[in-house]
Amino acid sequence: MRIQRAGAALAAAGVLVGSLAACGGGGSEQTYGSVVEKAQGGGTVVVGTKWDQPSLGLKKGAEPEGFDVDVAKAVLKEMAGGKDVKIEWKESASSNREPFLANGTVDIIFATYSITDERKQKVTFGGPYVVAHQDVMTRGDDTSINAPTDLKGKKICKASGSNSYKRITDPPPDGKLDIDATPVDAANYSECIQKLQGSNLDAVTTDDLILAGFAKQAAASGGKFKVLGQGFTDEKYGIGLKKGDTKTCEAANAAVAKLWQNGTMKQLFEKWFGGIQGLKLADSAPPAEGCA
Repeated sequence: MRIQRAGAALAAAGVLVGSLAACGGGGSEQTYGSVVEKAQGGGTVVVGTKWDQPSLGLKKGAEPEGFDVDVAKAVLKEMAGGKDVKIEWKESASSNREPFLANGTVDIIFATYSITDERKQKVTFGGPYVVAHQDVMTRGDDTSINAPTDLKGKKICKASGSNSYKRITDPPPDGKLDIDATPVDAANYSECIQKLQGSNLDAVTTDDLILAGFAKQAAASGGKFKVLGQGFTDEKYGIGLKKGDTKTCEAANAAVAKLWQNGTMKQLFEKWFGGIQGLKLADSAPPAEGCA
């Protein structure tokens, strides 16, 4: 797949800067003006997800699995009028989500992608499809951290491409708590968990759904982490699209609304996060941000 320049009329209509191409047999090629058109037209949609986040997006076999993966399948199917959509999965870490959308490496992203004003300058967001809340996870035997404010003087993880650590260390508007904690670099949240388990960190702080997935994975192998259950931000998980693809954004918002109405989203929450101590599952659709 590659991104081709659309014609002047398409650009004038403000649909997309580029068109989406799908290679067919015999060297033929079909182009689409938006991701929703590609899904409806039978093209293969390249979906970016995380591959290292248990219960959200984790690569275990030929394809990733998790809540975000299932939401992606359900939203695309709904956008395609109930037809199954051909999907190619692409790992999209926090550090490369914007470049992947801009250069056409992926068509659409479902990857714990919090909607922020800064990111809106580069990305068109559908959704949110759920609102997570930043929380704190520690080792199960650590009694020194019982609230986010106890992170003063502690070592916390700074995952590449994620701004979660800033919510602890920085004052508003970019941060939240303005606490003097020490960020420790890591390539991703999987490495954060390894460092926490190896006592190279005191805590990992990010969205409660991400932390819950890692805690559940650790428990299955005898490890023990605890999530404080004291969320202090709203993290609106959006559907990332190339800047300007408002047609797909509107279709995605309609799909998300229907999936909440028919109970699909609640079923997916129970499937991937049911029974995790301290985690409050959402039971209603968050309001859409709008596609302008």
